[in-house]
Amino acid sequence: MTQPQYRPAPPADFVLSFDLANAGVRGRLVRLSAVSARALSAHALPEAANRTLGETLALSALLGSTLKLDGRLTVQTQSDGPLDLVAADYYGAEDGARAAGVRAYARLDEARFVALSGTMPDFAQQAGRGALAITIEPRRDGKTYQGIVALEPAGIAQSAETYFAQSEQLATRIRLAAVPVLEPGKPAHWRAAGLLLQAIPEKNQSEDDWLRLGMILDTLEDFELIDVGLPAENLLWRLFNEDDVRVHPSEAIEFRCDCSTERIVAVLRAYQPQERDGLADADGIIRAKCEFCARTHEVHPHDLQSPN
Repeated sequence: MTQPQYRPAPPADFVLSFDLANAGVRGRLVRLSAVSARALSAHALPEAANRTLGETLALSALLGSTLKLDGRLTVQTQSDGPLDLVAADYYGAEDGARAAGVRAYARLDEARFVALSGTMPDFAQQAGRGALAITIEPRRDGKTYQGIVALEPAGIAQSAETYFAQSEQLATRIRLAAVPVLEPGKPAHWRAAGLLLQAIPEKNQSEDDWLRLGMILDTLEDFELIDVGLPAENLLWRLFNEDDVRVHPSEAIEFRCDCSTERIVAVLRAYQPQERDGLADADGIIRAKCEFCARTHEVHPHDLQSPN
């Protein structure tokens, strides 16, 4: 029986898994363009904060796809800095009928952010002290799982590495990047990307090999990660050609938000009419804006009438 022909990964909006068989290491490469642009366009944030949000978006895709999740994985930070909340959701593909998807949200105290020193404050200045939480919610049967670690001042990638070291006892290296692509007269088009290396538990890794792979990963530049003109396979070959790198078929990622007017109506119906006083605008319509996709849902008075 002939094997299906390998199709190269698209320029962007995919996740590509690979193995370094000789080293006992597996990996993931994610590159987002239209998806990250859509996710980040919903939020008016300074460039430094958008970089953090984009990196978190890429991280959610790396982790969620690694688990082959049927459900949702959420990466969230809560902290005492101006950027006190960052969240990104990864939704697993649904039985081949719907591609995997991601969305993201950040909350920023603009006055406190402006007061920070420098035009491009680093992650530690933005976030301050806090925690990174990774939550896994199966779509069907299964229990919700959550792991929490302290935020690392160096950034989201290092915080996630600490999570795996402490919660999973799994050697992991992660590189993340989020970069605005600027064209005259147009808003910034945000790209986001990430690369993950992880020791395979049932394999025996050489400490020298792991250190060497980490040093190779440190040579990776942000522009290489986000460059849609650089084929993913070429990038992996450049990095790991001495380690028998083997790639698998890529998986598509789309922007996805599960907000719905019907869900908001169901929540509002649970309240007594007097508890809904003051929620409606002057025209009697309740408007609720989704913090993730910026869509405004309109709930009319007749929508709140209980069905017969």
